[in-house]
Amino acid sequence: MTTGFPDSVAPSASSEHIAPLPRVSIQAFCESQELKQIIHATQSDRRMAKVMLKVQDGGVAACLEAYRGAATPNVIIIEANNDRNGLLLRLDELAQYCDSGTRVVIIGHTNDVLLYRELLKRGVSEYLIAPVDVLDIISALSGIYANVDAGPLGRTVCVVGAKGGVGSSTISHNLAFLIATQMGIATTLVDMDLPFGTAALDFNQDPPQGIAEAVFAPDRLDVNMVDRLVSKCAENLNLLAAPATLERCYDFLETDFDGVADILRSTTPITVYDVPHTWNAWTRRILTAADEVVLVCSPDLANLRNAKTLLDVLKLARPNDGKPSVVLNMLGVAKRPEIAPAEFARALVEKAKRHYRTKQ
Repeated sequence: MTTGFPDSVAPSASSEHIAPLPRVSIQAFCESQELKQIIHATQSDRRMAKVMLKVQDGGVAACLEAYRGAATPNVIIIEANNDRNGLLLRLDELAQYCDSGTRVVIIGHTNDVLLYRELLKRGVSEYLIAPVDVLDIISALSGIYANVDAGPLGRTVCVVGAKGGVGSSTISHNLAFLIATQMGIATTLVDMDLPFGTAALDFNQDPPQGIAEAVFAPDRLDVNMVDRLVSKCAENLNLLAAPATLERCYDFLETDFDGVADILRSTTPITVYDVPHTWNAWTRRILTAADEVVLVCSPDLANLRNAKTLLDVLKLARPNDGKPSVVLNMLGVAKRPEIAPAEFARALVEKAKRHYRTKQ
């Protein structure tokens, strides 16, 4: 088994774990087209999937005019010029119209300590200094809703095969087991292949309930329910098993797994998802929302084609995340033609470069 890419295409790790934002409304008032474009670009980030964002021209004066007779959103982003006194006067006036709970983020163009102190006195949640990038803005917004009393949010890893039968389930199960036992980190393995999942078999478990009960009863879903549904497989390792029966059809909406995923992220340091080789709205959403994606391939032409397609789609859906890790599995199988690992990786790199130039 070969893991990853050569150094030239090694996936880059995110320097910071930024939590997804909750379902909130945000309105931004921008004085420059550069900032307006950057804020628009945040909409394509997976962490902003639940956010309703509106961007318009104008700074604090336009903001004040907009909310004289209208309700304010959960968060207001304002780009400020260098007029410190004018900004503070207008913010004082804006405070008269802001609804309770509205947060304000200011993006300024000067490193002004006195202004920063005055903004804090007025309850401004964050002051950013331009130039800023997409992740700067998302990190600031995420920090507003971070619960300082709660532990850090867990990380999610999705393992998916470029084709059926390439061993992605075996790799995901072993990955979860090694994280739990060798690294000593509490881990939950989630078997997403509801009709044919094998995680319970691999760990010699026969749980009476599993992920199906959570998905089909969203009105009862909470932390206690998920805790009852998981079964303990090993030290630090829990399993949320698939029913692996055909008594019902497993047709899901795009957001049906969101509740389970949110609870696991808030209660488990590491969650490993064994994602079946299929393509629909909910699998795309699970893969897009993951902190890390592992793409398992065997070295043949069909896997190469599928891997190229998946990498292109995930790059577009996750523009601010590192590349998925690629695992070449089932190498050296007797009497079966295969693409050499170096050639396989080179083909993916060349495809990625052509795709990037096309988008440019």
